Amino acid sequence: MTLHWQDWPQQTLATLRQGTAIPAHPLALTEQRKLDPRYQRGLSRYYLDAGAGGLAVGVHTTQFAIREAGMYAPVLEQAATTLHDWCPDPSSRLLIAGLCGSTAQACAEAETALALGYHAGLLSLAAQ
Repeated sequence: MTLHWQDWPQQTLATLRQGTAIPAHPLALTEQRKLDPRYQRGLSRYYLDAGAGGLAVGVHTTQFAIREAGMYAPVLEQAATTLHDWCPDPSSRLLIAGLCGSTAQACAEAETALALGYHAGLLSLAAQ
């Protein structure tokens, strides 16, 4: 399964074409280094309320470890759910997923992101 930019909703394309900021979403962890859903949602809402044109999740080099900890899909899912629940017009925002690792891993991550409604992936060639 693939998604081409021409398949994106028109409002999503319009947001990208007019220019927008899409921040690298930080990760909210508890003291035990587990995902903190409440604070993670708060971070998503903060960026969306601040006018971000979308969210880029799992893209920062400090977040490569979320894959080893089994947090990749839950982190992406929570950001996508928050965007769709929080925004009056979610089709005007972009979701970008970080992709890394071997070809098999990056392809599996792309399939996960696509299944969760992400529009694009940002591939890191440095992470193995």
